[in-house]
Amino acid sequence: MDQYPFDPTPGTEITARINTVQKQMAAYQLDALLLTHKPDIYYFSGTAQDCYLYIEKDHDPVLFVKRYLPRAQQETALNNIEPIESIKDIPKIVEYRFKKHPGTCGLSFDVVPVKDFHFYKNLFNNTHFIDGSPVIEACRQIKSTWEIQQMKKAALVSKQTFDFMEENIKPEISEMEFCGMFEAYSRTLGHSGKLLNRHYRSEVFPFHLMSGRSGGLPGALDSPLCGTGASIAYPYGAGPKLIKKNEPILIDFGTIVDGYHMDESRMFVIGKLPGRAEDASKASIEILYTLLDKMKPGNPMDEIFETAVNAAKKLCLQDQFLGLPNLKSKFIGHGIGLELVENPILAKGKKTLLEPGMVFAVEPKFIFEHQFAAGIESVIHVTKNSSEFLSITENKIFSC
Repeated sequence: MDQYPFDPTPGTEITARINTVQKQMAAYQLDALLLTHKPDIYYFSGTAQDCYLYIEKDHDPVLFVKRYLPRAQQETALNNIEPIESIKDIPKIVEYRFKKHPGTCGLSFDVVPVKDFHFYKNLFNNTHFIDGSPVIEACRQIKSTWEIQQMKKAALVSKQTFDFMEENIKPEISEMEFCGMFEAYSRTLGHSGKLLNRHYRSEVFPFHLMSGRSGGLPGALDSPLCGTGASIAYPYGAGPKLIKKNEPILIDFGTIVDGYHMDESRMFVIGKLPGRAEDASKASIEILYTLLDKMKPGNPMDEIFETAVNAAKKLCLQDQFLGLPNLKSKFIGHGIGLELVENPILAKGKKTLLEPGMVFAVEPKFIFEHQFAAGIESVIHVTKNSSEFLSITENKIFSC
C-alpha cells in the first residue's frame, strides 16, 4: 500500500475530537460510546472501513476492525486497533482491556435500527444503553479549521459544476438527461457520487432539477420544492420533462468531496425569465443576504427562521415562501458536513444559539403551484463575530 492515493485525517484533528467527545460524555454521565454509524466512526477515527469504535470517557478509544485491517491501520491515527472476526468479539475484548463492561453506554438512537439495538444490548447485558447522539452532535456541529478547508474543496467542485451547467444547458433535452451530464462532469472533478444523510426515511441524490411547471408540483420531499421525480416510485428530483426556453429552471446540486458535502441551488434560464419568476428569484437572493447578516454567534436559530419569513412578507411573497400555504417547511437551513443534512437545523421554535464553527446550507425558496419554482441555496459558515459564505458559486441568476 505504498502508493495509497489519499491523505489521512491529521492525528491532531482526531486527538482533538476524542478529547472533546470525552468531555461531552462526562457532562452527559456516559461511561462509554459505541459508534456503529459510518460517518461517526470516520469522524472520530479517520477510517470508514468495516469497523466499530468504542470510546470510554477516561481511556483511549479502541477501534475494532472487521474488514479491512491494513487499510484501517494506514488511515487511522488511533493507537488501539483490534481485529475481530465478529462484533460478538467486542464485549470480551472490552472486558479484558478495561476489566469490566461500562455501566452506561451511548448509542446513536437516531440511526441505530431497533433490531441492532437489541442485539447490542444482549452483547452487553449488564450495561444500560442510552441515546449518545446528542454527545456526537455536540462535537460534529462545530467544524474545525481543517474541516472548513475540506468543505472549501467541495465548494470549488460545486462552482466548477455550475459553470459547466451554464455552458452546456440547452433546450429540448430532459431534466434527467441534463442532470446525468453535469453529474458525470462533476465526477471527473472528484465528486464521490453517493451523498450521505442521517435520516433513514430521507432520500438524498446529487441532482435535482425542476424546470417550468415541474417546479410548481409539491410532493413528498421534506422541502419547499419537490419536482416530479423519475417515476411514481421515486417521486422527487428531476424527471422526464423537456427543458424549454424562457422558463424558470431551478437546479439544486449536492456535492461530496473527500467525505464533506456542499449543497447549493441556483436559478437558470435559457433566454429570459418571465417577470414574476425573475422577481421571486431576486427576492430569494435578497433574503439570503439578509440572513447572512443575521447569522451571528449568540443569535437563536428560530430568529433566523423568523427573519426569513418576515422578509418574504415584506416582499409580498409569503404565500409562496417555503411551500404552499398548507404545506410549508418549518426550517430555512440545515447543518451540513460529513452528511448532507445534519443537526443543527435553522427551524421554527428552535432556541439553540448559533456558535462559531457551525455551518449551514441556507435555502430561501418559493413555489408557485403548477407554475414554477424559484430560490437559492448557499452554504454559510458562522465565524467568531459574524458569518461568511463557504459557497463560492456566485449568488445570481444564470442566464444562458
